[in-house]
Amino acid sequence: MPNGPPRPTVSAPPDAASLHDAALAYLARYAATEAALRRTLERRIDRWARGAEATVDRDTIAVQAAAARQAVAEVVARLAAAGAVSDAAFAASRARSLTRSGRSQRAVAAHLAAKGVDPATLKSVLPEDDGEAELAAALVLARRRRIGPFRTGDPPDPAGRQRELAVFARAGFPRGVAARALAMAPDEAEEIVLRLRR
Repeated sequence: MPNGPPRPTVSAPPDAASLHDAALAYLARYAATEAALRRTLERRIDRWARGAEATVDRDTIAVQAAAARQAVAEVVARLAAAGAVSDAAFAASRARSLTRSGRSQRAVAAHLAAKGVDPATLKSVLPEDDGEAELAAALVLARRRRIGPFRTGDPPDPAGRQRELAVFARAGFPRGVAARALAMAPDEAEEIVLRLRR
């Protein structure tokens, strides 16, 4: 009969093969940037290190975790070279989706930057147009909030108009775009929203 409770078993430290498999499994479920994939794999290493503390000495854990982090960089680079993860494709897809859901270019840029998209890629996916895409996104927001051309009641008083402008300001839309959206006729606004969604 053994003395004391059994010692917990620790899985093998993450290596390039197990990290590659984990990366593929993650990418099969989620669209991601290189930075997001890197963070996901590093969290996996951190979980392994915390679990190993009970049975493995800290110096060994540190060496194995450092080797695993080096493998993360290689795995992500290899998947990026193969096209399995692409910051540009992720950014273009997410920017389209967010714009269609009524997010301003400023909000889209902030979201993509938080996901790890670099400024050069951001600039390439956010169009520098005459403001029509921004106006269309503002109209989607107006439709969702039932303000401006999508209002069902009487026109607002000056304080109500300021509240409607504030909705656009909080969402990151410039005042000129907000004013245009609020002043637009319902039929024209609906046509612009439909064009955006095509």
